[in-house]
Amino acid sequence: MGCFRTQFSGPGSWLLLALGNLKGLWQPSFTPRVWVFLEEGACRNVTLGDLCGHRGGGGKGPLESFAPLLLAEQEYDEEAVIDQGKWSSTASFHSEHQLQSHRARDVGRRRVMRSRSPSCGRQASPAQRVQAILGSQEDEQHAPHKLFCQMAELCVAEGEAAEWKDAARWFKFEEDLEDGSECWSKPYVATLSLPSLLELRSLISSGTVLLDIGANSMEEIADAILHQQGQSSGLDEQARARVREVLLLQHQSKERKSFLARAVARVSALSPQPSADAAVAEGERKQESSTMALGKEELRLLKRIPSGAEACSLLVGELGALQQPLLAFVRLAQAVLLPGLTQVPIPTRFLFVLLGPAGKAQQYHEVGRAMATLMTDEVFQEVAYKGRKPGDLLAGLAEFLEQVKVLPAGQWDPSIRIKPPEKVPPQEKRKVPGAAGGSAAPSEPARHTGPELEWTGRFCGGFIQDVKRKVPWFWSDFRDAFSLQCLASVLFLYCAGMSPVITFGGLLGEATEGCMSAMESLMGACLCGVVYCLFAGQPLTILGSTGPILVFEKIIYHFCKEQALSYLSLRACIGLWTTFFSLVLVVTDASSLVRYITRFTEETYASLICLIFIYEALEKLSQLRVTYPVHTPGALASYTNSSCECVAPAQPSLETLRFWESSKLDVPGIAWHNLTVTECRHLRGEFRGPACGPHGPYVPNVFFWCCILLFSTFALASFLKNLRSSPFFTTKVRSLISDFAVFLTLVTMVLTDYLVGIPSPKLHVPSEIKLTRDDRGWFISPLGPNPVWTVFAALIPALLCTVLIFMDQHITVAIVNRKDHKLKKGCGYHLDLFVVSVLLGVCSLMGLPWFVAATVLSITHVNSLKVESAGSAPGEQPRFLGVREQRVTGLMVFVLMGCSVFLTSVLKLIPMPVLYGIFLYMGVSSLRGLQFFKRLLLVLMPSKHQPDFLYLRHVPLRKVHLFTFIQVLCLTLLCLIKMSPAALIFPLLDLALVLVRKAMDFWFSKRELSLLDDLLPERRKKEESAKTEGQQEEGCSCCNPYPG
Repeated sequence: MGCFRTQFSGPGSWLLLALGNLKGLWQPSFTPRVWVFLEEGACRNVTLGDLCGHRGGGGKGPLESFAPLLLAEQEYDEEAVIDQGKWSSTASFHSEHQLQSHRARDVGRRRVMRSRSPSCGRQASPAQRVQAILGSQEDEQHAPHKLFCQMAELCVAEGEAAEWKDAARWFKFEEDLEDGSECWSKPYVATLSLPSLLELRSLISSGTVLLDIGANSMEEIADAILHQQGQSSGLDEQARARVREVLLLQHQSKERKSFLARAVARVSALSPQPSADAAVAEGERKQESSTMALGKEELRLLKRIPSGAEACSLLVGELGALQQPLLAFVRLAQAVLLPGLTQVPIPTRFLFVLLGPAGKAQQYHEVGRAMATLMTDEVFQEVAYKGRKPGDLLAGLAEFLEQVKVLPAGQWDPSIRIKPPEKVPPQEKRKVPGAAGGSAAPSEPARHTGPELEWTGRFCGGFIQDVKRKVPWFWSDFRDAFSLQCLASVLFLYCAGMSPVITFGGLLGEATEGCMSAMESLMGACLCGVVYCLFAGQPLTILGSTGPILVFEKIIYHFCKEQALSYLSLRACIGLWTTFFSLVLVVTDASSLVRYITRFTEETYASLICLIFIYEALEKLSQLRVTYPVHTPGALASYTNSSCECVAPAQPSLETLRFWESSKLDVPGIAWHNLTVTECRHLRGEFRGPACGPHGPYVPNVFFWCCILLFSTFALASFLKNLRSSPFFTTKVRSLISDFAVFLTLVTMVLTDYLVGIPSPKLHVPSEIKLTRDDRGWFISPLGPNPVWTVFAALIPALLCTVLIFMDQHITVAIVNRKDHKLKKGCGYHLDLFVVSVLLGVCSLMGLPWFVAATVLSITHVNSLKVESAGSAPGEQPRFLGVREQRVTGLMVFVLMGCSVFLTSVLKLIPMPVLYGIFLYMGVSSLRGLQFFKRLLLVLMPSKHQPDFLYLRHVPLRKVHLFTFIQVLCLTLLCLIKMSPAALIFPLLDLALVLVRKAMDFWFSKRELSLLDDLLPERRKKEESAKTEGQQEEGCSCCNPYPG
């Protein structure tokens, strides 16, 4: 048996409902009995039908006179009935049924149990009623806006006139005005007591609700409230005058209440008091004058509030002239600027007034906090805007109570203020039936690819669709680049991309004996990068030269050298065949196969590239120890005998002899051992001795200084980048420093290196535009001196090169196009491959290096252009909005690379260890964003310290570790092959990753794979079958009107 008891207006009147509410107890023949205890101990035993007045046959019950006291469900379209009795909040729940049905237990309000659905005979839940309200036709007048709520309490200090004092404010989270320090607290999540919510519900049901009234001043609002109260309450004229006077009192804001103002208030309190009308007029004048100037804190708050926001003012307090609580909820037809009512000048749309007898100030304060929290709730806020009847507010409150989670008493400290979460889940599930929840596991996993990877089955079908998809965005790709963030990205990527291009050119020059070197690498990067950024489907991708391409170039060069063939001509044939095969893949929609590349393949490949960046940065640092050796303790023992002298070259070169002859030097007469290092190098002398290094006398501390430069660059860049989320400085300053983090780091380290003066190795850039070798031109004949059979023999390496280009390009682009980046302008895999294929053929004919999508640079480019919400509410973490999609940043990076020849005087000041530190930063920062890296750290964490990831909630930990272990094995195999002579088959291993992922379908369920990875596409028949099943409507099942 369940029991609900509540006290009514009359003394000694009690109503006790006793119902059989256990599951299985309800029978058609069961008649619930109700005992009504009247005054003087009288009692009657009647049925619920008697009380409700709808006994079988439509007869009226004997207790119809007590109908106003009954508690039953009310439709949200009914009007409120004002309670004539006293307000009481004594309530107790004795069963789960009554706790779940708290929305149906209100005091002082008539409710009729007629909320049955005509279609299925089922009572509508509060969530369904709210969804119906929100789904109503929206007009401009009732369109929801962002709300700024501020609560003021009636304050009567000794020796001062009564006034409204700011107590708390809400935009998304609560901020309290501290009593002692008179400053606003940090934003925190409001914790409400359940009695305050129940009291608020009871007060709304018995109070005054005015919707869409046409008032333009506080006087008109007060008159409307008192007019409505006068129709249904017993307020006398004196109480009405006092209420009106209180509503029109001056509002004291923290910034406006200075010491001088308090002194003036004390003096005015001792002087004769003017009339009520004069006081009101004086208060109006002060309010209007106070809004003319805003303080620094008010201006800062106003900047955080988005334009178009409206205000909700809450006025609560004690008033001795009242015998019962007075509540009024007012929604104005149009938002009106009421001077002095809120801390910042925002037009007011809602007004909540709660005044009551003395002695319950804290109770009124808590009810006011509950109402303000409701008004900042996204769902209730829309109900408040769209509600047409007073009952709509009760429906919204009931739905809010269903969503409330209770913190158990004794297991937490109520004085602790809960810090706002980093991310708040969306509330669409509460608004729209069947919407996806926040952190719930997906019952039907979504596809990880869009329509751009659908196989069309037509000639150039995918390519044509890509062009149509990207053409409408072409001009916006240039307009959207007007931002300081784009400038910071250009400077960062230019500094980060210059060194790999020059380094790759140097390595290529060593491998091909100068056939292609740094100059050709710079020109190729400029040509390919500019064309790709102008016409590609995904301009956020940055082109670069990869390790497998360098290995491929070495193998082709050694083959040509052994067979006495022209390397550049055979390379041109291979490049043209590769272009042909790639174009065949474009016209046949082969890029649609990218949908089989899931997160598993993408992150394994990306982890490999990140590790290569980290390894190469540390390897190049270790190579500097050879050039700049460190004296060990054993070598220091003979350090006194070490010397390095300048001597004449034993076998001078022809260039040196010409220099001596043109300078008319007397070489035998030169005292070489007395020359300085600069003079010795100028006269083409040589350094000999145990203290000489490869490039001259040994210079101490160079290697250690290079170590300091590398790790300081990495640490400073990481610190400045993370400054965005730190509490220091203002938001704009933090964002500006974070955007320019790498460039500021580069400038700082260059200046530090220049001031210290230790000769660290510097960046070397070609100083003039000319080919490395004079025996070749800008155009390479595909046949040249080679025999004809080489044209057809080039087919075999071209096929392997096609696989290499296809996999490198598409895996990187797939990482850039992930849904996590929230790209809005679409992508174009077929268009990207077409542009890269054409550029590869052009570079082959011009004898320039080949360029494809560079994984780490592309990920870094995307990360540097991420956009977060600017005007976030106090305490709210900035939300990730997406990426600034445009073509200008990549375009300018490669234009600057082409102009680097003219910037040699500046670029030669950049120490190479600083660039190695930037490589280390890019590799580590890109690795941190991978789910694979986060899962790898879970292996070292105890279960109680593991983060609250979604896949850890719904996937067994052993399955998570198994998935990570398989990925580690694949990554290890890729690293071993990459560093071995068999690196040529590296592209085939990329294809093998897709097969390994397919085999994992036998070890993991679809639900587990959807959380750890992406699901592979299935057959179209299965998809259509699932879609058909999902569209079937559920049958309407009638339910018990009294659920147990």
